[in-house]
Formats: sequence, C-alpha cells, structure tokens
Amino acid sequence: MRARMIAVLQVVLIFPSALFMAAIVLRNLGPLQYEPAHSAQQLVMWYAARMWTLWVLLLALPFTVLVSGCALLHSRELPSSTQQSLARAGSRWPGRFVSVTTVAAGGILGIVVLHMLAH
Repeated sequence: MRARMIAVLQVVLIFPSALFMAAIVLRNLGPLQYEPAHSAQQLVMWYAARMWTLWVLLLALPFTVLVSGCALLHSRELPSSTQQSLARAGSRWPGRFVSVTTVAAGGILGIVVLHMLAH
C-alpha cells in the first residue's frame, strides 16, 4: 500500500515538470502563430514570468521525486524465487511507476541544471 501511495504521489509531483518539457518540445514543432505551438509557447512564458515556478516546479519537485524514488527502490527487496515473483506479478505496477518517475525526474533535473549552467 505504501508503494502505491508513493507511486501516485510521484506522478502528481512530476507532472508540472513533464508538462513544461512537453511544451518546450511542442513549441518547436511549428510556427508560433499556429496550434499547438502557440499554446505551448504561452505555457512556457507563464513558467518564465514567475520565478517561483522555475525553482519549485522544475527543481524542487523533481528532486523530491528523485530522492523518494531512489529511497523506495533501494529499500525494496527483490524476490528470491520465481514462485514469489509470479505471486507478486499483480503488485508490480507501483514499482514500475516509481522506476519510470525516478528516471524521468533525473532526466528533467539534468536538463534544467545543464540549462542553468549554460546561461
């Protein structure tokens, strides 16, 4: 139950950063006067106009997801036999969500930090 709560919480925490990264990609797909590039540009400008969004939504939340994901994945014990792994097949989705969100958070933090160092 604890892993499920952490998995759901991580998805919620990583969503604003993932939305921003998706908007960055979408705004470069076409001219800014046409959709979806126009809406993506408006979202990027909303983030840029508020300094707290850069620190909280692009650094603090992904860092929280990265740390909590690493802690949870490190604390989980791997099943010792094939029978145990087959019995736990239905409860694997929280671990997979935690793994994906942890890797995504690391990628987002890497991109943001590299961008900050370049400017």
